[in-house]
Amino acid sequence: MSFSFQKMHANGDDFVVVDLRGQANKINRDIAKRLGDRNRGIGFNQLAVMSDCDDAAVRLTFWNPDGSMLDACGSATRGVAWQLLRETGSSSVMVRTNRGLLNCSLETDGLISVDMGEPLLHWHDVPIAQEVDTLTLPLPGNPTACSMGNPHCTFFVEDLEAVDVETLGPEMESHPLFPQKTNVHFVQVLSPTRIRLRIWERGGGIPLGSGSCSCGAAVNGIRRGLLGDSVDVECDGGTVTVRWDGIGSVFLTGPVEPNFSGVWFEGPSPNS
Repeated sequence: MSFSFQKMHANGDDFVVVDLRGQANKINRDIAKRLGDRNRGIGFNQLAVMSDCDDAAVRLTFWNPDGSMLDACGSATRGVAWQLLRETGSSSVMVRTNRGLLNCSLETDGLISVDMGEPLLHWHDVPIAQEVDTLTLPLPGNPTACSMGNPHCTFFVEDLEAVDVETLGPEMESHPLFPQKTNVHFVQVLSPTRIRLRIWERGGGIPLGSGSCSCGAAVNGIRRGLLGDSVDVECDGGTVTVRWDGIGSVFLTGPVEPNFSGVWFEGPSPNS
């Protein structure tokens, strides 16, 4: 079995796109793990698989490098949109994910915007293991939680450089309060329109950036009254813009760039 892929990144947040339109979706947990292995595979923060869809240009499914699935990936969604917009010559395209139909558009400056859908704010939707106020979780550091199709837990800190993300991130990712684990954000508010963000990504570790985490962090900051409705989110790899009016959809805008393309030849599992 073989299939073509394209490797791309968004401010260093790297992802692989596999186009299976017109074919059966042959990606499973084992294949996703092998693709995600940075030593024996391709390596990525997320994998996006394009499939046929009746009511949108494509249906997208997403995988983490550990073989787990997720419902949202802002960077990879922008990358797929970039590819589809180049194919069609259009300025907008609709894709379907587990979050529903998402409209993607090409901005005049060449950046890609995605309607990421409405954030989920109720404890049961994040999900959280017990009834809590998601604005103030009962945890040290007083974090805030929401879901953008995947769970997000945001800590607001005075000095981001003093935070040991590599230690605190995995501890909070697997905290019993989060039955499906969680993405973990550490945010320093620079102004009402700009934050500095570092991330521990569920199933992935520390990335240079993340579209959905940028959205989750901005949403939680807006809910706390720390930010306005348009926020520049500065990650390790670069900056994206998140807009949310506190009511409707969250809009994510930023760059994407292709790295390389190739063909993956799927052999027997090394454990078989």
